[in-house]
Amino acid sequence: MAMLRGAWAPNVIWYLSGGPRRFGELRHDIPPISARVLSARLRELQSLGLVKRRALDSSPPSAEYALTELGRELLPAIQALAGVGEKLMARRGERTRAPSPGPACTLHD
Repeated sequence: MAMLRGAWAPNVIWYLSGGPRRFGELRHDIPPISARVLSARLRELQSLGLVKRRALDSSPPSAEYALTELGRELLPAIQALAGVGEKLMARRGERTRAPSPGPACTLHD
């Protein structure tokens, strides 16, 4: 659980499970997150070996973020947590489906 500490870390991992994403794409995927917090979470997840950063040869310079093998190992735990959350929300009559991280993800049907 220590690897998932910090606001938004599970969300970042969840959206990266769909495949590599650029910073701006992650900001679009997770609208409530600020650029400052997203940057901090990405750096933290990189330092833990869960996310890798690849500099892209583009103008302006940009980078792409992806899960490492270790990061992908956390997906079943995050999926289990999301499943419990979905059940709790269903009991309260709220939205019951977590947003899909993308076409490459196999977490959902």
